Amino acid sequence: MTHRNLTEATWRETRAAAGEAIAVLPIGSQEQHAGHLPMGTDTMLADAVVSRALDLLTEEAGPGTPVPDLVRLPTLPYGHSPHHLFAAALTLSAPVLGTVLDELLDSLAECGYGRVLVVNGHGGNDEIVRLAVKRFALRAEVTAAACSYWTLLDTVETEEATVETEEATVETEDATVEDAGTAGDGSDTAVAPCGAGDRAGLVPGHAGWFETSLMLAAHPELVRAERPAQPPVEPPPLFDKPPYPGLTVERHGEWERVGGATDDAAGADARDGARLLDRCARGLARAVLAFDAATRPTA
Repeated sequence: MTHRNLTEATWRETRAAAGEAIAVLPIGSQEQHAGHLPMGTDTMLADAVVSRALDLLTEEAGPGTPVPDLVRLPTLPYGHSPHHLFAAALTLSAPVLGTVLDELLDSLAECGYGRVLVVNGHGGNDEIVRLAVKRFALRAEVTAAACSYWTLLDTVETEEATVETEEATVETEDATVEDAGTAGDGSDTAVAPCGAGDRAGLVPGHAGWFETSLMLAAHPELVRAERPAQPPVEPPPLFDKPPYPGLTVERHGEWERVGGATDDAAGADARDGARLLDRCARGLARAVLAFDAATRPTA
């Protein structure tokens, strides 16, 4: 496995890698993150997750473990954030961001890259980046993928929870055999997944427990010490908790009404953040391996 930063590579190295490598394009935003997180939070967290995932893939590379060559592009630091202009944001309209992605992706194809993965760090970009890779694959002979890094957290937790539950079941069965006739109420024990746990509903949120915990792990020096508790807002914002599953609901002025954050960041913790960062990165690393296995060029 080779891992190159496009910015540091020569043009010949860039072209030479194109035949088999996966180009990885992170994207973030510049927007308000309440009073305690910096404007570039989404960009820095996308960077941090990609960096950690690439480190994990480098560690995993070895005989018998096919790990793809990767070319990391500079993180695109701007996204679609008009809903945060009530405070401060540098935003691209959806059509302009779509065009920026189109032209970057087309440039990669012209340079010979046939596989591209876009890793998104901002919720407002999600639909735009997914549409961009769909359009890209229609107009060029490429295979492209997109994800928002926090969506991969669940894949790691689900796999680990399944293993833990199976182990718990085996242990329970063993105990039942050993203590026949005395086993009482422990035969159906299930192990809850680690990670977000009962805070799963706060992922990803905005400037709340999840992002603040991640920033305390990745860039603690940039998290302001003052993180006042956020009382519940009535009525609750519909963009964060729609009234019915499957609905996307937007109500004018809600971001300003809730103070620019989805939930209380007062309980954010660097240890939680380090664990969450590792799980997001592991999810991304597994996604890269799966994408590679499904799309690896054949001789």
